[in-house]
Amino acid sequence: MEAENTDVIVNVKTLLNHAKALKLHTGNLVNRSRLKKKCPSSPSEELQDCIRATLSDWFSTTQLPNEDLPDMLDCSIPQATDAITPEEREELKVSVKLFLCETDQSSIRDAVDMACQTLAVSQLDSVIIAPPGLPEGDSQTLAHLQPAWEELEALVRSQKIAAIGTSDLDKDLLEQLYNWAQVKPSSNQVNLASCCVMPPDLTAFAKEFDIQLLTHNDPKELMSAATFQEAVQESTQDLNVADWRLEWVLRYSIIVKSRGIIKAKGYLVNARKASP
Repeated sequence: MEAENTDVIVNVKTLLNHAKALKLHTGNLVNRSRLKKKCPSSPSEELQDCIRATLSDWFSTTQLPNEDLPDMLDCSIPQATDAITPEEREELKVSVKLFLCETDQSSIRDAVDMACQTLAVSQLDSVIIAPPGLPEGDSQTLAHLQPAWEELEALVRSQKIAAIGTSDLDKDLLEQLYNWAQVKPSSNQVNLASCCVMPPDLTAFAKEFDIQLLTHNDPKELMSAATFQEAVQESTQDLNVADWRLEWVLRYSIIVKSRGIIKAKGYLVNARKASP
């Protein structure tokens, strides 16, 4: 058994040392019983738990390839993925929230493409964007939002996404975005930790322009670089992973329209090794 563990550690070290990027899919959390043993206290804790469990599973079953080592590690467990069949697609709504950890706009298209491919759909019904955090003291402005929104608009035009939404915008910023945007926001998420009651001016504006107001409990930073590295380290027998950084996290929910129940839920994660 110890020899097996040693082999796993050597394999993991070899793969991680060579790879330049890593993508991870947690699989359908609704069906993953070992994650139900404890109820995560927050979305951040849930994500950390998922990354740890998925990597541990993947590394324990992965063999080194006979040929070249991969530059991209695809840490997904096929049997844990519930792809959507064409027959059931009309009955389901695929909703996504995309957390950007960096300002590279190409991440948006990469994340949407990966979600469509993983879930076997040609279009996501809705995507809510959560831009990367700002330095302490800075406030979100329209200029911060515009590059990401233009990328989302292009994906709507190419029919990869049906509707796009925002997160944590106050009335003034939502109005600025609405007036500037070609594809208007269909929703805006509000964190009830920051306001127990929806602001009346935001409610009035959203009602007038048919923008759905939703609530959420996600922290401003879903996962810090340090927390991500810690989760990877714990599942790789304490290898040094300080040069890995998180690029984006996508959380999806697949909802049965007629019954309003969640059929599947999971995370897609993309990380990259910093260039030396």
